[in-house]
Amino acid sequence: MALQDLPPSRMALLGMLLGLLMASCFTFCLSHQNLKEFALTSPEKSSTKEAERKETTAEEELDPEVLEVFHPTHEWQALRPGQAVPAGSHVRLNLQTGAREVKLQEKDKFRSNLKGLKKGRRLDINSNTYTSQDLKSALAKFKEGAEVESSKEDKARQAKVKRLFRPIEELKKDFEELNVVIETDMQIMVRLINKFNSSSSSLEEKIAALFDLEYYVHQMDNAQDLLSFGGLQVVINGLNSTEPLVKEYAAFVLGAAFSSNPKVQVEAIEGGALQKLLVILATEQPLPAKKKVLFALCSLLRHFPYAQQQFLKLGGLQVLRSLVQAKGTEVLAVRVVTLLYDLVTEKMFAEEEAELTWETSPEKLQQYRQVHLLPGLREQGWCEITAHLLALPEHDAREKVLQTLGALLATCRDRYRQDPQLSRTLVSLQAEYQALAALELQDGEDEGYFRELLGSINSLLKELR
Repeated sequence: MALQDLPPSRMALLGMLLGLLMASCFTFCLSHQNLKEFALTSPEKSSTKEAERKETTAEEELDPEVLEVFHPTHEWQALRPGQAVPAGSHVRLNLQTGAREVKLQEKDKFRSNLKGLKKGRRLDINSNTYTSQDLKSALAKFKEGAEVESSKEDKARQAKVKRLFRPIEELKKDFEELNVVIETDMQIMVRLINKFNSSSSSLEEKIAALFDLEYYVHQMDNAQDLLSFGGLQVVINGLNSTEPLVKEYAAFVLGAAFSSNPKVQVEAIEGGALQKLLVILATEQPLPAKKKVLFALCSLLRHFPYAQQQFLKLGGLQVLRSLVQAKGTEVLAVRVVTLLYDLVTEKMFAEEEAELTWETSPEKLQQYRQVHLLPGLREQGWCEITAHLLALPEHDAREKVLQTLGALLATCRDRYRQDPQLSRTLVSLQAEYQALAALELQDGEDEGYFRELLGSINSLLKELR
């Protein structure tokens, strides 16, 4: 009977049976394929694990203390278990035989001495083996030898130093035997002050003591130490001596101690040094003594506005005017003009700095503002005195006078214009320095000394027209 003659119900049942049969066949085929794949991969994995276990067992059986060092060549060679491979060797696993092979790398072609790979594995140059204990012992002996050698070098160096230099204790002992005592600066200054202040010391000894003391007080710390034991006041009192040489060298010491030393300057003002210096300048004294006293006065006044105030109150400008106008005091006149120039510019710079930077302390600025120097110079006739000093023949003296005339220009302009001698002197100096500046140009000096002086003269003449 043909299939098409079957009733529909039979046809549906037959289709279901065929579908079940096909599904069963498809499932069987898939399961069979997975079994094949498992059968292909499983033996490899198991063999790899077995090889790893064998290698681990072999490594565990190796003695870590004694290992044979394998000496590779430039050809592949099989590596037996228990052999140490030097550092830098090329190692591979032969997949065909399963053995490890080793050879030298190309860059190590010319190397013959190689280091070990791991701790406990060292090269045996003599084809023998060394334990870690042998290496430790050798290293300890090496260190001991280095220490012995270093100790010998230190001892040799110390012996050389001892030959060249002697201990300070031995030197002190030798000096004591020679009646020579090593003194500090403080001890020396105390001794010099005691010698100067001793009534039993001769004039020469006192002068020698002051001369030596001046050398030490140049240092700021030593000058301040002079205050600690009263030595500064002793020297100040020396200005009252009737001996001109004592006054001269006492002023010499004070000038060195005052220089840029505010603490000593304050003590000197309180000790009456300013009055004593002015008295010496106002009385008849030898010129060398007045030079040293003027030096001490300049050191005391510079950068000390309070001392400048006291100087003006005590009539210091009158004292200096008398000093400058005296005969034979041209050298002192130049120093006085330089001092006045320094004081005028110092106050000017302090006020400008306070306005621009605010770095000057308010107290110091207030002290400078209380120094009425320029009005005092005008009242005491310093405009005319300074102008007449241009007649001095020395170029250096003229330079300082020109600087001072420029600093006083704002205060003394009308006085300068009323002084016909000043104008004639400036015109004469202009012609003189034009010729000197021309000679400088001929010598190739574009910015010469005389050219600068000529510029100052030209500026003054321009301002006075």
